[in-house]
Amino acid sequence: MAAVSLRLGDLVWGKLGRYPPWPGKIVNPPKDLKKPRGKKCFFVKFFGTEDHAWIKVEQLKPYHAHKEEMIKINKGKRFQQAVDAVEEFLRRAKGKDQTSSHTSADDKNRRNSSEERSRPNSGDEKRKLSLSEGKVKKNVGEGKKRVTSGSAERGSKCLKRAQEQSPRKRGRPPKDEKDLTIPESSTVKGMMAGPMAAFKWQPTASEPVKDADPHFHHFLLSQTEKPAVCYQAITKKLKICEEETGSTSIQAADSTAVNGSITPTDKKIGFLGLGLMGSGIVSNLLKMGHTVTVWNRTAEKEGARLGRTPAEVVSTCDITFACVSDPKAAKDLVLGPSGVLQGIRPGKCYVDMSTVDADTVTELAQVIVSRGGRFLEAPVSGNQQLSNDGMLVILAAGDRGLYEDCSSCFQAMGKTSFFLGEVGNAAKMMLIVNMVQGSFMATIAEGLTLAQVTGQSQQTLLDILNQGQLASIFLDQKCQNILQGNFKPDFYLKYIQKDLRLAIALGDAVNHPTPMAAAANEVYKRAKALDQSDNDMSAVYRAYIH
Repeated sequence: MAAVSLRLGDLVWGKLGRYPPWPGKIVNPPKDLKKPRGKKCFFVKFFGTEDHAWIKVEQLKPYHAHKEEMIKINKGKRFQQAVDAVEEFLRRAKGKDQTSSHTSADDKNRRNSSEERSRPNSGDEKRKLSLSEGKVKKNVGEGKKRVTSGSAERGSKCLKRAQEQSPRKRGRPPKDEKDLTIPESSTVKGMMAGPMAAFKWQPTASEPVKDADPHFHHFLLSQTEKPAVCYQAITKKLKICEEETGSTSIQAADSTAVNGSITPTDKKIGFLGLGLMGSGIVSNLLKMGHTVTVWNRTAEKEGARLGRTPAEVVSTCDITFACVSDPKAAKDLVLGPSGVLQGIRPGKCYVDMSTVDADTVTELAQVIVSRGGRFLEAPVSGNQQLSNDGMLVILAAGDRGLYEDCSSCFQAMGKTSFFLGEVGNAAKMMLIVNMVQGSFMATIAEGLTLAQVTGQSQQTLLDILNQGQLASIFLDQKCQNILQGNFKPDFYLKYIQKDLRLAIALGDAVNHPTPMAAAANEVYKRAKALDQSDNDMSAVYRAYIH
């Protein structure tokens, strides 16, 4: 690509890691953020996001020259919103230029208005003056800031607004750019399909996004307590509470704890990920009086309105929990654009409740702590029903002090919790627990199918098992699922297979054989091949009858 001359204030298309080109503006970096060594780069603020990054000059293209090309190859909704944000920015800039030519007339109008206010006015005269001032404001244009008043109260409000809109430092983006909608990681990843592959940038789309890359560095624009705007309709009992500051969070309709033994923490709680487990966990946090700000990575989730970003939730809350599907999702949530890491500042706490491998959780702990944050892993043993009932078993490891700070939260979401020491221990224990559970489920399915093909009653087999030493709620529920042909997910089959795979890898890492888990894993893989991934784990039964 031919070299292009760029400078401060230019609008550009920037390519960040493996994510698609995005519209942005070259701005001055924060004073405490040093320019990376190596190739020439610019600090870019991306429209429609909270992202800032150092971008190498070869990864930048002028906005206007390539606008049509980008719009043709990218039809995503979030992308279009970002482009709309650029156009709105250009309209505002044009409006300011047009307004400047009327400055002298505006000054004269203000002086006249001031003289009129200095005279005693009747009630009618005051109303006329208020209307006149409204017309003057309209003629001035959006770009101009005015302090006018028709009464002491109005004057006070206008003065406050003028103070809030005082001129910003040269090179900083306008404040209202921050109020734009943000592209979500799942949406951005979807943009990479199709025509985007033909657009040649470096690095390639296959390269991972690494915050440690010396040529770019994420920086959260808001280092203040700018609240995250996020919504989620979790249950009919929830209500949206908006404070004077503009922060929006979700609270239970009755914010008093229904369980007198639980005193909810006064810390602000964030929660990322509202899947089968997350939704129930958040509902129970709310029932016990916690105030929770939520975000979900999947825009298509039924009943959910799109949240802002993980970075904003983390920067707004004291303790942020996350519960996502697998190691890749956990890493994307932390390290991706507008991710958790960008919201981490000294003292911020992050609790990962996802079931992942020890290497993943150790990596996440290291990057969180390196930014001054506190980290706790806390995967949960249970299913959707136990999550809804607040009866999960929590396995925690990492920051012991943070574990204690989460006490009221863990009481709300679970029946018991275990602290297992250093980071990685909880991940290992969770994989072992799920390995046993997954293998047991496969054995149940195998026994029921063997009973069927040998002419034995499956119901009688279940009755016998329920009267013996193997009797359990798990056994009864999963057998009932099979007998009724009801495989509505309570624990996704694809996730138990993922856990078996990770448990086998854990055994391989220490040269320990796991033949039973390996055999069960193959059965689940066959079930996945039969399109059972999004059914309950008990659908492994179908691998035996096809």
